[in-house]
Amino acid sequence: MVALFDHEEVGSDSAQGAGSPAMLDALTRITGCFNHSNSKLLEKAIQRSFLVSADMAHALHPNYMEKHEENHQPKLHGGLVIKHNANQRYATNAMTAFIFREIAERHQLPIQDFVVRNDMACGSTIGPILASGVGIRTVDVGAPQLSMHSIREMCAVDDISHSYEHFKAYFEEFTELDNKVKVDC
Repeated sequence: MVALFDHEEVGSDSAQGAGSPAMLDALTRITGCFNHSNSKLLEKAIQRSFLVSADMAHALHPNYMEKHEENHQPKLHGGLVIKHNANQRYATNAMTAFIFREIAERHQLPIQDFVVRNDMACGSTIGPILASGVGIRTVDVGAPQLSMHSIREMCAVDDISHSYEHFKAYFEEFTELDNKVKVDC
């Protein structure tokens, strides 16, 4: 399932934003069509689901290098970025990052990490909204972009291509990979 939402840049609190009940309502209706008598079907569907919150990622800006964590500086032409934040401004956790990284390695796709410095403020995405509101495992990712929200935003065409290839590989391999990953056995 692919879900697209409006108003991400202004907080997602609208009838068609990620803060609305639209995602949970859609999942409830879809699972209800398959089995009216199994009240656990929605719960099972959520447990087996995996949300890819795909936005953009802050690439290292040469004029503001000090704004990035020293060992996590995404660069243009470096591939898709997995985004992390200790304050949950991004919904990525160790398991969801592992799954996305494993898919990249299997397909020899470049992958980078963005970790927000602990002393820096950080924006957010719809990832934490949907992860907490619906309970689906979530990874926040994006193509690296220079000067986000400025008049001269830019990204590398090959990063968009790498992102497309990564998403395609994810849809092809997620179920098989997820079935092999065991947590708390």
